[in-house]
Amino acid sequence: MKKAYLASAILIGLSSSAHAEIRINGFANLVAGVTSSDDSLYEFDEDINFATGSLFALQVSGDINEDITATAQLIARGNDDFQVDFEWAYFTYAASDDLSVSVGRFRSPLFRYSSSLDVGYSYHWIAPPQVVYDVVFNNIDGLRLDYSNYAGDFEYSLQAVFGNFEAPDGGGVVTGDNTLILTGEVSYESFKARAVYGVADKIDFDLPALNAAITQVSAGSEALENFLLAEDDKAEFIGVGLEYDNFKYFISGEYTITKLEESFFSTEDAYYITGGVRLGKWTPSVTYENFDNMNPFKGGEFISQLPPPFIAPVTGGVNALQSTFRNDTTTYTATIRYDLKANIALKGDVSRFDSDVRDIEDATLYRFAVNYVF
Repeated sequence: MKKAYLASAILIGLSSSAHAEIRINGFANLVAGVTSSDDSLYEFDEDINFATGSLFALQVSGDINEDITATAQLIARGNDDFQVDFEWAYFTYAASDDLSVSVGRFRSPLFRYSSSLDVGYSYHWIAPPQVVYDVVFNNIDGLRLDYSNYAGDFEYSLQAVFGNFEAPDGGGVVTGDNTLILTGEVSYESFKARAVYGVADKIDFDLPALNAAITQVSAGSEALENFLLAEDDKAEFIGVGLEYDNFKYFISGEYTITKLEESFFSTEDAYYITGGVRLGKWTPSVTYENFDNMNPFKGGEFISQLPPPFIAPVTGGVNALQSTFRNDTTTYTATIRYDLKANIALKGDVSRFDSDVRDIEDATLYRFAVNYVF
């Protein structure tokens, strides 16, 4: 609701300002996917799907005055039956040529392609590597500082974000209060390096089915239940990225660590490496992804405090609960991009997903996409 009010205020401000030069840009991703046999992967299955991954978006921006710009972004996603929603809605104040301050709802700067995550035309994949980019939240409500400058031949940028987020997840809601994200990026000729650190003081996973399961396996132990539940817990995010791109060849990768210590959720390590070559209008590339959260089971110190008859069954229940979220996967993707016309790209890819966890099926996914901007 707050997002809708802010977006409305931005649009009203733009329409009523005599100084506003309104700019409208758009982009779209038309994606089709199907898996081999009865496999399923990334919400695709053996029946060809034209909705998952497809979207249409408009971005409206304008200058309120010489120093303040307003931006709003509307997106209709195939996953949501193409219902239109405000993804971004924020004001930006240019304090100087190097420093700007934004307030409102905007993209969380967690990854290399965060700002253009939905703009399929801006990268060589059909979708960025899921093991890294598939996080609980992508947008945040709050304040953002951006600073950029040069140091000799090096170009660098610094960013600080503070705010809160709320996102649907697994039939429930995940919220994060007092979230701080710090990023730094430096470029030199064809090289680029990036680092990010994020921390949220209060993370809550309000997932009814999960909470009920936790209450059941806790066997009346308040200490164990409080540990297992993700309520007012501290979360940390660490990421690094490297890139080399000489406009002919490119290779890059990102590595991330996600921690939620005061809960049964395991520390997650994820990374990808991708590389390709530009041959005129053609850009073939390959990508390797890995995800691992197969850490030791947690909560033993609380279980040991239970009466002896309860220790074995509760240990089994707690370990089974944690096992449902444990995974060790690799994904191999080969992609081909063809730049048909200015601002229009055609893409096709094939991904092979392999899991070392018995209950998770391997899968092969074929996708085709049309990406364009206007």
